[in-house]
Parts: sequence; structure tokens; C-alpha cells
Amino acid sequence: QVQLVESGGGLVQAGGSLRLSCAASGRAFSRSAMGWFRQAPGKEREFAATINWSGGSTYYAESVKGRFTISRDNAKNTVDLQMNSLKPEDTAVYYCAARPPGFYSGSYLSSEYDSWGQGTQVTVSS
Repeated sequence: QVQLVESGGGLVQAGGSLRLSCAASGRAFSRSAMGWFRQAPGKEREFAATINWSGGSTYYAESVKGRFTISRDNAKNTVDLQMNSLKPEDTAVYYCAARPPGFYSGSYLSSEYDSWGQGTQVTVSS
């Protein structure tokens, strides 16, 4: 497995922006697609965004499309999530996840990821 550590969460007012970052270590980062998921209190974990191994292909949940941007830097072993126009309903713990090595395409299914970070809290106030 790969070790993933998220950072960048915090408290922001509605309409504001945050940038989450995920640092990976432990195996060939560039051989894995990556994803961001989130879990709000009392709700199941849900997909937010995913990116393929090269960064050339991305896919977003409808709820975040046009507001969030996922990107990666394979030289630095990081994957970021830029979140703009935040809404109170974006409040959640955000998790970075990695697919196994050799799975180069992104996925919206949490079951297709084998490594997860501890999560970072994002709170959007109204």
C-alpha cells in the first residue's frame, strides 16, 4: 500500500475557497489513479473527484463539477483538490485515495481504491 497524508482543510465561509493536498509515499505514485472522497456527518462516504495516472483525465461528481478541480504532480507525489465557491453542503471529512499500482484510470467507486488517508475536515459556514 501507499501512505497518504491529507492537509489543507479548515473553516471557510460560503463562497470561499480551500485547497486540499495529499502527499503520497511508499510506492510508485505515478502508476496509480487517485481520487478524493468525502463523508459528511451521518452520511455515507461519497465520491468527489478522480484523476488518471498522468493527470490527463479527470472526472467529477455532479455536485462539485465546475467548482472543484483535481490535479496531480507526479514529480512531487502529490494530488490536490482546489475547491471554489464552497457551500455549506460541502462540509465533510475529505479523504485522498489511491488505486492499486497498474490501475491507471480513475474511478468513482470507493471499492476500487486500496489505500486511504486519514482525512481532513472541511467546514463551510453559511
